[in-house]
Amino acid sequence: MNPDSDRREFLRRGAAGGALLGLSELSFLSKLTPVTAAEAKLGNEGVRLRPEIEPIVRLLEDTGRSRVLEEVASRIKRGLSYRDVLAALLLAGVRNIQPRPVGFKFHAVLAVNSAHLASMSAPDSDRWLPIFWGIDYFKNSQARDVREGDWTMSAVKEAAVPPPHQAKAAFIDAMENWDVEAADVACAGFARSAGAQEIFETFCRLGARDFRDIGHKAIFVSNSYRALNGIGWRHSEPVLRSLAYALLAHGGGNPSKRDAKEDRPWRRNLQLAGKIRPDWLAGKPDTSATKEMLVALRTANDEQACDLAVELLNRGVSPQSIWDAVFEAAGELLMRKPGIIALHAVTSSNALHFAFQTSGNDETRRMLLLQNVAFLPLFRGHANPKGGALIDEMEPLGPEGEGSAGVEEIFADINRNKMRAAQKTLGYLRNGGSAKDLIDTARRFLFLKGRDSHDYKFSSAVLEDYYNVSPKLRDRCLATAVFNLRGSGQQDTDLVKRTREALA
Repeated sequence: MNPDSDRREFLRRGAAGGALLGLSELSFLSKLTPVTAAEAKLGNEGVRLRPEIEPIVRLLEDTGRSRVLEEVASRIKRGLSYRDVLAALLLAGVRNIQPRPVGFKFHAVLAVNSAHLASMSAPDSDRWLPIFWGIDYFKNSQARDVREGDWTMSAVKEAAVPPPHQAKAAFIDAMENWDVEAADVACAGFARSAGAQEIFETFCRLGARDFRDIGHKAIFVSNSYRALNGIGWRHSEPVLRSLAYALLAHGGGNPSKRDAKEDRPWRRNLQLAGKIRPDWLAGKPDTSATKEMLVALRTANDEQACDLAVELLNRGVSPQSIWDAVFEAAGELLMRKPGIIALHAVTSSNALHFAFQTSGNDETRRMLLLQNVAFLPLFRGHANPKGGALIDEMEPLGPEGEGSAGVEEIFADINRNKMRAAQKTLGYLRNGGSAKDLIDTARRFLFLKGRDSHDYKFSSAVLEDYYNVSPKLRDRCLATAVFNLRGSGQQDTDLVKRTREALA
């Protein structure tokens, strides 16, 4: 979306008010049916969607971008629920947007759960704004898909769907052989016959098995699972078919018949995982081990880093200490080489860690940790391996202001000097500043100024990961986030204005 020239007439922030006061001026959203915290926190139970869900999907598909927000707002005012809008948004995406390559226009699907996470963490009055952003972004991606060939998910070849007792084995076999047609029909049978956890256990291994598409495969797996837990697993079949098709993306010949570099970490780590001590989950936290692992992720290749991870686990080090190094290394890469590659080091680590937390399979959890360790040196490449900012050497700077004034100062600095903003973030937090205030402000600026799907993906991941890092390391990990957060000096998007007009 392009900046709108008259947005200052809507959100005016005077010198006395400051950035934080301006952020409170979203009261027009109260014209919508409020979304309570309980409703936005959808839970894990399956949902029996009302018969009108298909018409809502059609509404999103068939209404032009210039009118879709008004049409959806009208339905919401007549009682359409948050859950149904979210379900329709995800289903419209998987039905209309080709999942290859796993990224680009397909972010309209990848970012649905990220928009939902932003909604869950927003005040009740603002919860619709990320979802409206998602609807607008879907229309943009849909138009791009039409220009690029107008892909639409085809009907399942029912005659080829394996019986329930054979579906899982057929699906795994097809995926291991990178057989697209066999995988599609087997996926349909698997979705119809297995439970959510069994399906996730299978897919999260597949999402982590190769380094193609810079982590998007793992991201799609975790975000699909999380979104389906919200909208109901009765919608899983088209989502999982889209996911399976995405996971089979590759270049060159059949990966099962060659030794491609993207597949080597998985094959090697299958052997390494068996060498980890049986009681590895009972290890003890060790800050020196985290430092050792961080240095390796900064300088070693993927094989050396995985070897060290196994050595540390067998030494009795807690896997949390390895994860701490993973999160720090991803944040450090964002400082040393800001851009799309480093951003995905952060978001894919978030996805792999979510899968690690969710999986109940011991070998899968070992593999997810080792694959994340392997991926970070691959993300790093040759990103200033002997120079650049180091996360464990960052010097804190105290903001001149205190409390909300300090937060305003940090977000103003994001647009002027990101390193200084990071240092002030570290100083603010170490001087007792509120991490919650920082996180809440980051999300509100996302609502006002976020333009790209990566704004939503990144912010949802990095702000969630603040709580996944050990408490002693949280402050400096959060400080690195400012390298890709929106600052107060950036222009607001026109989405706020468009939403206001849709509710008039």
